[in-house]
Amino acid sequence: MMELIWISAAYLMGLVASRLTFPPLVGYLVAGYALHALHIEPLPNLSHLADVGIELLLFSVGLKLKPSSLIRREVLSVGGLHLFLMAIIFALVFLWLNKQVTGGLVLGVSLAFSSTVLAIKVLEDSGELSSLHGRDVMSILILQDIVAIGLLALAEGKQPTPWALALFLLPLLRPFAHRMLSVSSSSELKLLLGVSLALAGGVAAERVGIAADIGALLTGIMLANHAKINELTDRLWSLKELFLVAFFLQIGLSDLPNREQIFHALELLLLLPMQGVLFFSLFLLAGLRARTAFVSSLALMTYSEFALITTGAVVKAELLPAEWNAIISLAVAGSLAVAAPLNRYSHKLFSWVEPFLVRWEKKSGNPDRLPESFGVAEWLVIGMGRTGVSAYQSLSRQDQRVVGLDADPTVLENLLATGKRVVYGDVEDNELWSGLRLERVKGIVITVPAFEARAIAISQLRKRGFEGKLGTICYHRSEERELKQLGASFVIHPLVEAGNQLARQMLGE
Repeated sequence: MMELIWISAAYLMGLVASRLTFPPLVGYLVAGYALHALHIEPLPNLSHLADVGIELLLFSVGLKLKPSSLIRREVLSVGGLHLFLMAIIFALVFLWLNKQVTGGLVLGVSLAFSSTVLAIKVLEDSGELSSLHGRDVMSILILQDIVAIGLLALAEGKQPTPWALALFLLPLLRPFAHRMLSVSSSSELKLLLGVSLALAGGVAAERVGIAADIGALLTGIMLANHAKINELTDRLWSLKELFLVAFFLQIGLSDLPNREQIFHALELLLLLPMQGVLFFSLFLLAGLRARTAFVSSLALMTYSEFALITTGAVVKAELLPAEWNAIISLAVAGSLAVAAPLNRYSHKLFSWVEPFLVRWEKKSGNPDRLPESFGVAEWLVIGMGRTGVSAYQSLSRQDQRVVGLDADPTVLENLLATGKRVVYGDVEDNELWSGLRLERVKGIVITVPAFEARAIAISQLRKRGFEGKLGTICYHRSEERELKQLGASFVIHPLVEAGNQLARQMLGE
């Protein structure tokens, strides 16, 4: 009965939030607080389910992570300096509010971290996790998690055991893990292997005094770059989402705040924009364009769920009064509720403030610089996944001058290594379309997976006066109608075309 109440409450509030254009996770947060206010008995294993969800999330991140991404200039300079400056600011705020030196310092540092769960989920839902800014955000979050290990050890009075360093040898087991994934023929076996490795990494990390999510992340890295990794990621997605519902529900389980505690939580929320402004400024100093800096800063402008763990630890150690559990819980929940819709409309928000913000960016040396032209190319393929690469190769075999465009730096790196002509570009970037010279281009193939991105690309190209052919893909009939109304010359349904091709082959055509 209790399971039905909690799951139904999460569904109903998630549905209400989505109808109000908020992400469902905002509804899950509200459901947790509402059930707590109604004195509904919590599920006995809710906290454990939430922990499993976070481990699966970090494991999924590890599947897509390249360790070299952590040592890039923008990651170390922006992530490290932001953490240092915000830690000082928040520590001073807590010392002023409470006068307890150690507890205020620890909790102040923990509030300098951003929410790993929300940032990665928002980027994943928008299909931007593998983009340049998505990888920067993800790498900074991982850097913060590594620093968080030592902070939690300080808060709890624990230290990692000497065996903790052995965790970083886990990637050496990659050949064995890859072999296990290769011999797992069915999708169910791949899913079970993924969950087993994620939980095994978490258990191993806890045994040596490290956070379980770091162990899950490392086992994910161990499987990265396998040929079947996309299939495993797809199978894990729904399971991970289900467990993460428990995480958002449990935030509401702490004591409901009184008026004074709500006031303190609001004070902390008022400091949140300063965190975003600092991130934005540091990204610009690192050489990123204003658009990349803006959307990255919004994704990181939250308080971390890690602060909930730290608060419990410092309160238990009597370094801060118990009232801070409710204050931090409300501040973290409030930051997630504010950040979720802002991130959903981050590209539209930037278009409003773009004329002002671009004045502050560096004019050269940008790692995310946009192409000024496509040279003598007559055909452009946007989105260099399997469909895009297939279109590129087909045009190349017919001796056509073609160039590919993609927002994923890893994809670009791999394709350049094979001799393909590809450049960086994000279809949701208005500056891309306003600055490109397309006089020579006869036609453009758009294969990016997100419907909204395809619609934006077609709309922008037609507004610019591009009169060449625009071909794209769709997965639903309603999408086909809308894309053609925006100006698509033709729309292909991949599954329908696969069926047509099979029939033609069977008939010997």
